[in-house]
Amino acid sequence: MAGACCKCPASLSVLKRSLSVAPRGCGSSPPRSVLQGWRRRGDRGLQEATRPSSALRTVGFYRQTAFLCLSCQESMSDSLRTCYVYLNQTSRSFAAVIQALDGELRHAVCIFYLVLRALDTVEDDMTISLEKKVPMLNNFHTYLYQGEWCFTESHEKDRQVLEDFPTISLEFRNLAQEYRDVISDICHRMGVGMAEFLEKKVGSVKEWDLYCHYVAGLVGIGLSRLFSASQLEDPEVGLDTELANSMGLFLQKTNIIRDYLEDTQEGRAFWPKEAWSQFASRLEDLAQPEKLESALSCLNLLVTDALRHVPDVIAYLSRLRNQSVFNFCAIPQVMAIATLSTCYNNPMVFQGVVKIRKGQAVTLMMEATNMRAVQTIIAQYSQEILQKVSLTDPTRDKTLHILAVIQEKSALPQPDLSCRNHHLSPMYLSAAMLVAALSWQYLSTTAAQAQGTGDMQ
Repeated sequence: MAGACCKCPASLSVLKRSLSVAPRGCGSSPPRSVLQGWRRRGDRGLQEATRPSSALRTVGFYRQTAFLCLSCQESMSDSLRTCYVYLNQTSRSFAAVIQALDGELRHAVCIFYLVLRALDTVEDDMTISLEKKVPMLNNFHTYLYQGEWCFTESHEKDRQVLEDFPTISLEFRNLAQEYRDVISDICHRMGVGMAEFLEKKVGSVKEWDLYCHYVAGLVGIGLSRLFSASQLEDPEVGLDTELANSMGLFLQKTNIIRDYLEDTQEGRAFWPKEAWSQFASRLEDLAQPEKLESALSCLNLLVTDALRHVPDVIAYLSRLRNQSVFNFCAIPQVMAIATLSTCYNNPMVFQGVVKIRKGQAVTLMMEATNMRAVQTIIAQYSQEILQKVSLTDPTRDKTLHILAVIQEKSALPQPDLSCRNHHLSPMYLSAAMLVAALSWQYLSTTAAQAQGTGDMQ
């Protein structure tokens, strides 16, 4: 079993130093999954930076893992330290919240992330032939137990997680059996699902749900099972796969909705044909100015579909008892509903890139630390969407219905609130400040780059 990291609170001076030496000048990563649901197809709620693929120096490790206390770093094996280097390289935003998790759960989630990142890198690499890629995806979970397996033919920017997969698989095998079982199972199911959709377009809304399940819902289910396996959360959190799946689907659908223009420009199609075919003969036609009214109707239909997962999100978050797990899960969800509110009935979805404001993002990250605050945030953004619903929108009745349900659920008092410690201890306040500061720094950097190139993120 991987040794648990200590729980000592990181001092603010260490956190400030970690921010001052954080790598700069990074571009934005391309789309889509997880966690939140993480894979690139879901990372966009907390946008990540691209990473250098050159050899890593020792100083690079301390620059990129400075938000782990020094005693935690020193207690790690060399291979585990390398895994945290890869975590920070491949997801600077999620790296912050992962490293704020308590105890051995932190290591399990780190390895879970890297395994899925490696799997995703195989799926995303268009230079790998289908004849080679399909078996790799289907069998990827078996490589976790093959100590020497690696793949050196990838051209993706995250290829180091494949080239040095032996380091990741070693730390996977060092985890407790209950963690290994979860990670291997989710990796297997996700790989099979990815292989299924390699040559298959998302047709019906039901298929949209299935695709989002494979690339994000399974992440939510896997994380929930890890939370319970760590005993930081009750067994029911890991057993209720329906709620966990909804957590992933809500994030994934939000990312897909927002990324319409970029995806269509790059030849990708993730909006379900059953929805867009009601308004256009081709998905890319929705970007034409003369199609704006139809495009907005299709957009609002999909936003409404995504919103149906919010009651499950509220129910899921209300069960969590550990503060670090709650922060980890709540931040992406409030960012997602804020993004959906911005997207709803917004022509910019078809003309550029829609994102929430930097200050708004930081505020959400700082506030989403307890259930009452999260309910207030959800109620606020659902009310904003309500004010945008047009009298002539074809999905109006469905939108009003789900918003009414969300308002009702977000207004319900939470039972037995005293059983979770909601005060912000220095440790969690420091972690929240770190996440907010990293995100602010990243958003500021990418905004400056976008102005310099004339492109809108």
